[in-house]
Amino acid sequence: MTVRIATWNINSVNARLEKLLEWLRSAQPDVVCLQELKCATDAFPYDAVAELGYETAAHGTGRWNGVAILSKIGIEDVVRDLPGQPGYLDPAAAAEDSLIPAEPEVEARAVAATCGPVRVWSVYVPNGREVDHPHYAYKLRWLGALRDAVVADAAGDRPFAVLGDYNIAPTDADVWDIAKFDGATHVTAAERAALTDLQDVGLADVFPRPLKYDHPYTYWDYRQLSFPKNFGIRIDLVYGNKPFVGAVSDSYVDREARKGKGTSDHAPVVVDLSL
Repeated sequence: MTVRIATWNINSVNARLEKLLEWLRSAQPDVVCLQELKCATDAFPYDAVAELGYETAAHGTGRWNGVAILSKIGIEDVVRDLPGQPGYLDPAAAAEDSLIPAEPEVEARAVAATCGPVRVWSVYVPNGREVDHPHYAYKLRWLGALRDAVVADAAGDRPFAVLGDYNIAPTDADVWDIAKFDGATHVTAAERAALTDLQDVGLADVFPRPLKYDHPYTYWDYRQLSFPKNFGIRIDLVYGNKPFVGAVSDSYVDREARKGKGTSDHAPVVVDLSL
């Protein structure tokens, strides 16, 4: 049995629906993990993807986050949010009315499902913004909750993977010019240590082959002609357990999906499994 699994930060699923449908038709993935839906759960375009044979487990609030899993091979045991997932308290929102204590918001950043023989999480890790910003500390707490949530599945016999936009470049080689990130998030020792913590529970980075150039970047800024200049970073990652990694027959970044007008600023990462 061959199973094709992909992850893609779509950067607004409704704004880029035609791009998504076009790609689904051409790439023919069995399972797709989407991030940055920018729509509420009930506003997801379920009917449009259903016409192509996909069931959907979506989780969104209508703001800038949101995640989903699309599957042609079934969706069972859906879980929304990580167990113990921390929330984020925006300092600006908290300051609006100091008489009413604000509560941290648990954002829509994780959804899990069993799809045929494979279990997956689709995750959209917080950006972190700046190293001295509260969002950075929130990012590290969130990654700690992710590690705790996947321990059992990582050690199991079923193929299992955590796919998504991690907002972390695992190594300096995963950034087009590491000097440009001096003092910035996405490349700090603490963020990379969180990825090491995932590996320590039994997950490994499924490194994709590029379809062009020597290194498989997955994100290119819309500004400064970053894509044609290949000023990219690899932050869309697939971490799989031993049964998952052992079944990988191919993995690649579909750079073609980043081309043209109206695209996401991320490219899909595709993994083929022989099970």
